[in-house]
Amino acid sequence: MKRSLSGVFAALLITSNAYAADLMPAEPIAAPEVTVTEATGWYLRGDVGYGFNDLRGAKFFQGGSSASEASFDRADLDDAWTIGGGVGYQINNYLRTDVTLDYLGKSDFHGSTNGGGSQFGACQVTCSSTDLSSLTAWSLMANAYVDLGTYGYVTPYVGAGIGGTYVKWKDLSNTSCDTSGSGNGCDDTVIHGGKGGWRFSYGLMAGASIDVTCNVKADVGYRFLHVNGGDMFGYNENGGPGRDKGFNVHEARVGARYLFGGCQTASYEPAPEIPLQQPVYK
Repeated sequence: MKRSLSGVFAALLITSNAYAADLMPAEPIAAPEVTVTEATGWYLRGDVGYGFNDLRGAKFFQGGSSASEASFDRADLDDAWTIGGGVGYQINNYLRTDVTLDYLGKSDFHGSTNGGGSQFGACQVTCSSTDLSSLTAWSLMANAYVDLGTYGYVTPYVGAGIGGTYVKWKDLSNTSCDTSGSGNGCDDTVIHGGKGGWRFSYGLMAGASIDVTCNVKADVGYRFLHVNGGDMFGYNENGGPGRDKGFNVHEARVGARYLFGGCQTASYEPAPEIPLQQPVYK
């Protein structure tokens, strides 16, 4: 009796295994393939900011037989707003380049010198001058950036640029006054014609891009811009010409970039169809 029951259970086990094997598909089901499209293509950018200017000093030729060059005892350049734009290309998710043109608004210059007087005019013992001017500048730069990965909607980056800056100085007014206490007053104001010209420049950038839409990115960043020295003003009344030693701009900026074709979505391969196989009864 026990042997007969054992034989029945064995037969049922073999039959159920064979039936399950017949219902299994012939090949394993492949997972759907996902292809992610990189954000590449041309973009336009615009920026506004505020530049904290650091003038590295200024010099001028003094009159007289020696015609020696002297530095201003005081040479300050006020801060100013900036605005700019450019066109660039997103090479891949980590590298992009652009060409930008930025304008530095009117930055007032305040300078002064102190020294001995002369036998002519009001300053015959000791003298102090007040020198006033201003500059504006256009910077044309070629830049490259490295995007440091995207975290949610934020992509931090660093960058560097090289190019030239056209600096235009306005006329400089020079007024010298007696400081000896004699009451001689001040000499007439002398006007020195302002100079302009292109100068070598370079920049260093850091900041973060923020995804607003699939093709619009907000940009918040910092740029350090160095501008080489150059001519500042011309000769007049036995004084000048003068030149500045260059200046640095520490710029806080906000802006936006529009990426053409940035709304391309990731493409998905549909899952393969699973053929329905009729059960085979044996």
